[in-house]
Amino acid sequence: MSTLRALAKAQAVAAGLAQPVATVRHLHLSDRPLVVVPLAMAGEANAPLAAMVGAARDEARLLVVPQPRNRDQRFAFAAELAGIVLLYLDSFRGVSEAVPVDRGKDVRYRYVDAPQLLVPNPAGITFLRLFGRSTRFRRPDGDYPVHPSVPLLGRWLTFFAERAEHPGSAALVAMTEALTLHWATGQSAVEDLHLPALLGWLDPPPGSIGAEAAAWAEDPEVCPPAGPATDPDFDNRRLAPAMAAYVEADGDPAARSAAYAELERLLRGQLTPTWELMWRGVGLLRALPSGARVAGRWDGDKDAFTGYAEYVDDGGGPQPRRDGAVAAAVRLHRLERALTSYAVQRAYDDPLVMAEHRLTGEAFVGDVTLADPKRVDDTGKRPVLRPRIQVVTTEPVLVPVGATLYSPARPGQKAKVVFLTPGADGKTEVVLELSGGMGRGLTAPPGTVPEVGERLCFTTLSDAFLPAGNFPATEETPWTHGGPPTVGPVPESGDGDPAEEWT
Repeated sequence: MSTLRALAKAQAVAAGLAQPVATVRHLHLSDRPLVVVPLAMAGEANAPLAAMVGAARDEARLLVVPQPRNRDQRFAFAAELAGIVLLYLDSFRGVSEAVPVDRGKDVRYRYVDAPQLLVPNPAGITFLRLFGRSTRFRRPDGDYPVHPSVPLLGRWLTFFAERAEHPGSAALVAMTEALTLHWATGQSAVEDLHLPALLGWLDPPPGSIGAEAAAWAEDPEVCPPAGPATDPDFDNRRLAPAMAAYVEADGDPAARSAAYAELERLLRGQLTPTWELMWRGVGLLRALPSGARVAGRWDGDKDAFTGYAEYVDDGGGPQPRRDGAVAAAVRLHRLERALTSYAVQRAYDDPLVMAEHRLTGEAFVGDVTLADPKRVDDTGKRPVLRPRIQVVTTEPVLVPVGATLYSPARPGQKAKVVFLTPGADGKTEVVLELSGGMGRGLTAPPGTVPEVGERLCFTTLSDAFLPAGNFPATEETPWTHGGPPTVGPVPESGDGDPAEEWT
C-alpha cells in the first residue's frame, strides 16, 4: 500500500467516509455498458445458477438454471445468455471510422465504439473466464450438441477475460476495482471486494457513517452477496428446498411451473440488490471527469474488439487452452509494456497520482524563475534551439545532473538537468535544457517554452512510445519450448494435452 493511500484510509476512518485518491476517472465508462451479475452453485465447478443481465437499469433480465447439475439446463442457460450478449456485441458493429497509419500515408478501419461489460467484483471476471473456457470448445453437432451460439459466446467471454488482464483496458471491468481505484475506504482490501460494504463507505445512508453502513451491508439477510458465490445459509434453508421441489415436480407441469416461479422469486431477490448497487457505482464513476488519456486507452479496446470481430468473421478458431512458449512471452511482454504506460498515463492525468511519485523523488514541482527561450547551441555540426529555464522548488530533487526529465504540461518535450544548486533556505535551483516540442526552427513558437512564473511538474516518468521486443518464431525455438524436435518422431498429444489445429 502506498503512503498516500494509507493516509487516505486513515482519513476515511476519522471522517467516516471514503476519501478520494484520484481527481479524474481513469477508465472509460460506456454510455451503454452491459451489466452482468452472475451466481454460481456452491460446491460445483463453475456451475451457473442464475444471472441478471442488461444494458440499462430498467432492462434487467433474469436467467435461471433450476438444476445446475443438469447439463442440458446449463447449456440452455448459455444459449439464453448468448442471445443477450451477442446481440449487444453486434450493436457496436454498424459504423466504422478511418484511422490514419504510417504517418498519414494509409488508413485502417475500426468500429467507432466497443462494448463494455461490468461485473460486481474480480470473482465475476473469473466466473466469465471459466464459463468461456467451458463453452468455447463445444460443438453444435456430434455427441452432446449445443446451440451454435454457445461456442461463439465462449470465445467472446474468453476475449473479454483476456482484455481484463490488460492494464488500462475497460472492456471488462469489476466494479469493486473501478471504485477502489478512485476512492480509499476505512476497511481492508479484502473487505473492499464486498460491493455492498464498499458502497457503504462511498455513499452511506443519511445519518450514518461508512463503518456503520459497511457493517449493516455485511448481513446477508439485508444485503445478499454480490456473487458469484451465494450465502451458505440461503443455500441450505431456502435454495436447496426450492430446487428439490423443482426436481420432484418432474412430470407435473403445474407443480413444476410453480416450483420454477419460486426459484425465480428467490434468485431475483438475491440478485436485485446487487443490480441496484452496480448502477449506483456507475453513477459515482460517471460523476468524475474523464482523464485526458482515457480516450486513447479506449481506442486500444476498440482496436482489439475490431480485430477479434474480424478474426471470428474470417472463421478463426477458438483460443487455445494454453499459450505456447513464444506466444506466452509475447503476451507477458505486451502486458508489461501496457502496465508501465498505464502507470505513467495515470500520473500525467492526475496530480494526486503524481503526488505518489513526488514522495519517492521521481518528480518535483517548482516555479520557473528564469527563462532563455532564444538560446541556441552551436557546438555541433549545425546550430539547434536549446532553451534553458531555471526552476526553484522546495521539494527534494533526487535526480542527478544529466538526467532527462519530462513535464505532463508538455509531454513531447525533454528537459535535461544541467545544474543543481541547493540553497540554505531549503530551496533547490534546477537549471534545465529543453529539447523537442518546439518545431525545427531556431525560434520557439509561443507557449512551447515555459515562461517565468509558470508552475510546473517535472518527472523521470516518460509517456513516450515503448518499442516492442523481438521474439523468435515458433519453429526457431528449441523443442523444449514448443519448437520442432531435433531428433526422433513428433510426440503424440496425451489426454491431458489435446491436439488443437489452432494452437
